[in-house]
Amino acid sequence: MLGFTIEKRQEPLKWGSFFIFLVALVFSLGVSGLLLAIQGKPPLEAMYLLWDGAFAHDWALEDTVLKAIPIFLCSLGVAVCFRMQIWNIGAEGQYALGAVGATWVVLSMPDAPMWALLPLMFLAAAVLGGLWAIIPALLREKMGLNEIISTLMFNYIGILFLEFLVYGAWKDPASFGFPMTIMFPDTAIIGEFFGRIHWGILVCAGAAAALTVFLKHTRLGFEIMVSGENPRAARYARMPYSALVVLVMGICGALAGWAGLIETSATLNRLQPTIMVGYGFTAIVVAWLARLRITSIAGYSILLAGLRVGVENLQLELQVPASFTGIMQGLILLSVLAGQFFNWYSFQRSKRG
Repeated sequence: MLGFTIEKRQEPLKWGSFFIFLVALVFSLGVSGLLLAIQGKPPLEAMYLLWDGAFAHDWALEDTVLKAIPIFLCSLGVAVCFRMQIWNIGAEGQYALGAVGATWVVLSMPDAPMWALLPLMFLAAAVLGGLWAIIPALLREKMGLNEIISTLMFNYIGILFLEFLVYGAWKDPASFGFPMTIMFPDTAIIGEFFGRIHWGILVCAGAAAALTVFLKHTRLGFEIMVSGENPRAARYARMPYSALVVLVMGICGALAGWAGLIETSATLNRLQPTIMVGYGFTAIVVAWLARLRITSIAGYSILLAGLRVGVENLQLELQVPASFTGIMQGLILLSVLAGQFFNWYSFQRSKRG
């Protein structure tokens, strides 16, 4: 009697990851089209509008890159935590606190020159975002509190704290009651680099390069990698495991804080609740799709940013709900993760009795 057994491959398929991603993407788009057809929307036209709104024109590419910048920075930080098997789900709250820190600097010294103001904004965003991430790290190491729960709860506290400020003490008196701060002075705005793409893209490049060197060419980076592979072995080798947990959480918080600063300064030119659009949660999807690799994070950030921009086009043309972005992201993530099984395992025929 013929049967099948599952056997692990000696090494993954050479082009397996790329092929699996393509199949998963096609499958996800197919299911998305089916869902649209059930709603009475033309699926082929919808897929064209998705592409047209995200990648087909200069303005569409600029919009995609602008959304990819904060996603990329948040994803970098999340990936560092995940490498150590520290499940930081709090990038959204750290992003909010970074925006708050940068805005506090602007409101405290609005007449400062740009050469002083922008560095102080970056410093404040990194400090507040980093501290917001370090608190759950300390709770984990000192009290055994699960970081998934604590960072998730800290997201909502951080978002509500931001809203508390812009609805209250920081609200612009001339905003006709809308929750927003005053417009930032020109000295506090990150300018444009190419077209509508701002200098934040160079911050992404610098952060990625620095993080690559740190992880691959420093002792701390090596200890982070070892601790992620085997925490018990890291402790046995007397590596400072608890300190490393605090370090990676602080790095993630600082990078997410910079993302919040850049979105506040370069995109909106003021602080308002509309900066909270879920970039921190999207970063988790990007990090997993990229398998925590920095170069892949860049590509997946652009892909998921493009989905956001493309779905905005679907909203305008076909009245598709905004939540459709989340559906597509989830389908792609689940399809890729499920497909990785075939990259590492194979079905083999076996004879039974």
